Amino acid sequence: MIASRILIVLLSSVAFAACGAKDDAASGGPGGPPEKFTLVLDYFPNADHAGIYAAQAAGEFEKAGLDVKIQTPPDPSAPLKLLEAGRADLAVSYEPEVLLARDKGVQVVSVAALVQKPLTSLITLDRSIDSPADLEGKKVGTAGIPYQSAYLRAILEEAGVEPGSVEEINVGFNLTPAMLSGKVDATLGAFWNYEGTDLEQRGRKPTVLRMETLGVPTYNELVLVARRKSLDEKGASKVRRFLQAVSRGHELLREDPDSAVDALLKANPDLERKLQSAVVAKTLPVFFPEDDGQPWGFQKKEEWNAYAAWMRSNDLLEGGLDGDSGLTNEFLPGQGLAQPRTEY
Repeated sequence: MIASRILIVLLSSVAFAACGAKDDAASGGPGGPPEKFTLVLDYFPNADHAGIYAAQAAGEFEKAGLDVKIQTPPDPSAPLKLLEAGRADLAVSYEPEVLLARDKGVQVVSVAALVQKPLTSLITLDRSIDSPADLEGKKVGTAGIPYQSAYLRAILEEAGVEPGSVEEINVGFNLTPAMLSGKVDATLGAFWNYEGTDLEQRGRKPTVLRMETLGVPTYNELVLVARRKSLDEKGASKVRRFLQAVSRGHELLREDPDSAVDALLKANPDLERKLQSAVVAKTLPVFFPEDDGQPWGFQKKEEWNAYAAWMRSNDLLEGGLDGDSGLTNEFLPGQGLAQPRTEY
């Protein structure tokens, strides 16, 4: 989600041949001059992006024939705008944002899931709140994003609480400060892996409730997004090689989290090692698909369709596009090599 956040990486040069990566050894691919490639993050570099920085530190992008520049956006709403304007090859965004953009006619496509599950959560420090049923008469802070308001309504209805009995307060991205100051009794929008861990390390004992357990369909929190028209033959090769490198970076992250955190801290020296290491440890399971038979980054079409249907039922989407029209697994390691191009 866009509220207060963070992002990812994959495979060695020998493995590129093994994956049969569609003419990737041609000019500009491995063995040729490196091609410039720009990635825009969703937020400042943090543990959500540890796999990406692990790939960079291990030289995986160079092995893929890419000269990768990782940019921090000027604000959380900027990545898809920069991508649409042609100022990036890929952007880190959120599944809901991709669906909202496509509903408005923006031709973007999710090419990989960076984080497989929702990170957005309901968090409280109020010891009288153990479940959504205890929110009646309470104040809940959100970042003012429409789908967060829809989440709150759905959660309350699922718990049998009249939504009008709960006061929603837009606190912007100051979710944790609003809760610590007592301005709100709980927040919806902070991440269980990041803000939840941060509060634990401050000794605050938060109650953290995850979206997919509260009546909201599961979705990919963070995704890598491309412009549809950039996925021509040359652009497809670059994206495929980048995702292979990022996939290898995530394997390196899983094998040696400390080295990945070293790379992350080099990119953002303002980060605290203890927090980033703890967040990486908590996030590792959702960096990878639950099914070991699927490659890193795999996106489930049925989940995208279910989530898009939920958004439409909550008046967040106007069009009738299926959710899976906004994604492709074609460029993931070992995928889409012998099959015809997917329509997206």
